[in-house]
Amino acid sequence: MIGGSRPASGRTTAREDPPVSRPDTAPGTDLARELSAVLRGEVRFGAAERTVYSHDASNYRQLPLGVVKPADPDDVRTALALCRRYRVPVVARGAGTSIGGQAIGPGAVVFDFRRHLGAVLDVDPGRRTARVEPGTVLDDLQRAVRPYGLRFGPDPSTHSRCTLGGMIGNDSCGAHSVAWGRTADNVESLDLLLADGTELTVGGPLGPGERAALAALPGPAGQLHHRLQEFTDRNLAVIRRGMPALPRRVSGYPLDALLPEHGHHLARALTGTEGTCALLLGATVKLVEDPPARALVLAGYPDETAAADAVPALLPLGPLTVEGMAADLIAALLAAGPRPPALDRLPDGACWLFLETGGATPAEALDAARRIADAVRRERTAAAVVVTDPAEQRQLWGVREAGAGIVTRLPGGGEAWPGWEDSAVPPERLGDYLRALRALLRRHSLHGVPYGHFGEGCVHLRIDFPLARPHGVLVFREFLEQAADLVVSYGGSLSGEHGDGQARAELLPRMYPPGIIALFGEFKRIWDPERLLGPGTLVDPRPLDADLRFTGPVRALPLALPYEQDDGSLAKAVRRCVGVAKCVDPATGVMCPSYMATGEERHSTRGRARLLAEMLRGGGPAGGAIADGWRSAEVREALDLCLGCKGCASDCPVHVDMATYRTEFLYQHYRHRPRPAAHYALGRLPLWLRGAALAPALANTVARSPAAGALKRLAGIDPRRVLPVLPPETFTRWFRRHRAATGPAPAGAPPVLLWPDTFADHLQPEVPRAAVEVLEHLGFDVRLPAGPVCCGLTWYSTGQLPGARRVMRRSLASLAATGLPAGTPVVGLDPSCTATLREEVPRLLGAEGRPLAERTRTFAEFIDEYAPDAPLPQLPVDAVTQTHCHQHAVLGSAADRRVERRMGVANRVLDSGCCGLAGNFGFERGHFEVSAAIAERVLLPELRAAGPDTVVLADGFSCRTQIAHLADGRRALHLAELMQRALHTRPSPTPPPPAPR
Repeated sequence: MIGGSRPASGRTTAREDPPVSRPDTAPGTDLARELSAVLRGEVRFGAAERTVYSHDASNYRQLPLGVVKPADPDDVRTALALCRRYRVPVVARGAGTSIGGQAIGPGAVVFDFRRHLGAVLDVDPGRRTARVEPGTVLDDLQRAVRPYGLRFGPDPSTHSRCTLGGMIGNDSCGAHSVAWGRTADNVESLDLLLADGTELTVGGPLGPGERAALAALPGPAGQLHHRLQEFTDRNLAVIRRGMPALPRRVSGYPLDALLPEHGHHLARALTGTEGTCALLLGATVKLVEDPPARALVLAGYPDETAAADAVPALLPLGPLTVEGMAADLIAALLAAGPRPPALDRLPDGACWLFLETGGATPAEALDAARRIADAVRRERTAAAVVVTDPAEQRQLWGVREAGAGIVTRLPGGGEAWPGWEDSAVPPERLGDYLRALRALLRRHSLHGVPYGHFGEGCVHLRIDFPLARPHGVLVFREFLEQAADLVVSYGGSLSGEHGDGQARAELLPRMYPPGIIALFGEFKRIWDPERLLGPGTLVDPRPLDADLRFTGPVRALPLALPYEQDDGSLAKAVRRCVGVAKCVDPATGVMCPSYMATGEERHSTRGRARLLAEMLRGGGPAGGAIADGWRSAEVREALDLCLGCKGCASDCPVHVDMATYRTEFLYQHYRHRPRPAAHYALGRLPLWLRGAALAPALANTVARSPAAGALKRLAGIDPRRVLPVLPPETFTRWFRRHRAATGPAPAGAPPVLLWPDTFADHLQPEVPRAAVEVLEHLGFDVRLPAGPVCCGLTWYSTGQLPGARRVMRRSLASLAATGLPAGTPVVGLDPSCTATLREEVPRLLGAEGRPLAERTRTFAEFIDEYAPDAPLPQLPVDAVTQTHCHQHAVLGSAADRRVERRMGVANRVLDSGCCGLAGNFGFERGHFEVSAAIAERVLLPELRAAGPDTVVLADGFSCRTQIAHLADGRRALHLAELMQRALHTRPSPTPPPPAPR
């Protein structure tokens, strides 16, 4: 059993407090020193860590005293004992996705359980149970039990990063709770550590004999059980009268679990107490059978109230989910990014129910889905579609799971916030409640996007409270008070999933009678008489309009970039981060590679956004922990490991663009100051390469000589990196010879401008040469700009913005000097360079740069668009693709997949995220370990496992370089090289010349 926990008898482990003296100085300093001396895990009391852990996914900001990341249960015991000795409160934290403010606390020490205490300790398929640590991520548990055909029933939308400890603390639910219940329904026993050091395991149900035995135990455990039983027996009538029966009542303490008719179930009584009664050391949870096959019914209705009214008639058919999603959520999704193709499956309507069915076979799941679809269609205004394709189902569920992030920006661009996030009513009253809730929003001139678990009457809602305006806090309070009265009038609960926290605890007297409120306080005192755990969360709560993260000062710092989507405000831009924490999902996607490597919260997109927000508050009594603005060392350190991959700009539900914010910070931080050596050496590398190309043999001799070590040190390059070899001839020189030898293109051949980016021109000319051969084979007249060009990315990514603008303007002049028509397409070969032309050039140059952005295409996009019917050379080979981050985030790769299929290539795209090199990042001194760790996460193991004849495709120069350095000599090809190989491998018919565009 984890953490010295004891069987359900509740026997206590005696522990000695660490030998410390009461400090005479500020408790933070001495407490931090003593914790550091005795803990195996990390102890962080600095400004950066305090800032990062001062937020969760709520509206609140509360600076803690410090952060502890326990390495094992003994660390938890020792840290709690020291905090008790110093009388410092403790806040337990999992993924920090709490929407009520439960994972933060002013002046507290935050225990981050997710960092090290995340193991699945045991799985018992026969009993259908699993033993977990408090920081175990839900998806890790699901992966561990999937081979047995089992799963944990509750599944919040944050399942890829939320922890079992957090789910137990908040009594989380998720989409499938209509079939498998809340977390409280799926907990067998809890291993607890009380504030006074007592340890015990609680479970249930308990019979009279078991209760008597527990009360008779010696020591603190027996006394605790005796007090709990006396508390329960004395208040049976009050509890029965005062606790409404609801499938989604997650407000207040679940005291009714102590009733005899509910089995005196202590584990259920502690589930949903939000970390205010005990710390969790481990848990045994129940598992359910996972249906092997699924089908999804999409039911369309004229509006959300019609969808809600239809729910009661559908529940008897046994769907696994009954999720509601209205058209305004889809509008918010489309306003933020591209349309997922699976949305085309939605039937007519303005609100949809997602009704999932399961079965032992696909036919069984389909039969169940058809029965539900037939029932839906009996309603004259409803329509239904059945989706059986697993990929389409995943894409549709992805839209639903991203809801909490999507709806923080309304379709019109307004900001929306939690507050009235997850109210719940009896399902049969949901339609009427939604009508009344919409009316209440209109009375306050507020807007929101309702969606949620309609099968259990639970509604998620983000609202555009004007919290940044002087009167906004008054509007916020008045609405919440009236909304609380409204939901109670419908027999509902303030919270149906996320718990109360600071957001709703003040409103509990509007839901419960005074007698129940008094019992909440007494229950808390039985477990935590000194109020050490989660103070101000449920009992004696802090005001719901205190500590709001929007109400502090905002420093008027100078800005260099436009932030068009955020009204020119960096403060508004970083407020995009609402803490849903998709960036700390380490399993898939591009975001966030540095967090995937280090596991440190400050290296996540969310952590960096918090640091920038704190920097913008400034210091002083009303300010924050970071007082020195653009000169902040804490922000610089956190951004130093940002690879600028742009994964957050695409993968984050609210499109936080940390690469852009990093560029702004680097520009301001080093403005009029010396920069790191790598900024001069690598940030201005195009200049050095142009000079080296005058004498490539000499440059290569120096790079391979003993002087290379000194050169790397001088340039800020890691000594383990190999300096590239310069070819004897640049691509542009070769092209001049090539054009002289072949003469002009055939008459009528459509012109295309090939962008000879710096790295292709000077380091890998074989790539653009291959592109020229392929494009000419397809009948195009390939031209180059009239002079040297560069996208300016190396200057931009290092914050050298004046230099980037100069380089971009010179490149535009070289394009204009070709004399070609203004609409001539420009083909970029490197994704990072092409993405810069599309995104950064118009960002820095405004209208001057937009025409180039509009006519720029990737190599695959150009072939797909301008030669859609041309017979491509065939090469039926197996391939794996490492997608460049910027292609994933900015350009997309659908055209690449279509071109590969036309060639007969059997390609598999790796879910590897960033390769880890990211331009200059992986070359810089101090970054090698992180760069290699990122590559080792997925990319390198996949390449080792690939067969020797498998082609490795990587259009990015950085990706090919990282593979060459770290993949045991494996060479990756650009798509143009693969097509060139196909031309030389088999004869291919010469295509007819493309029609002029």
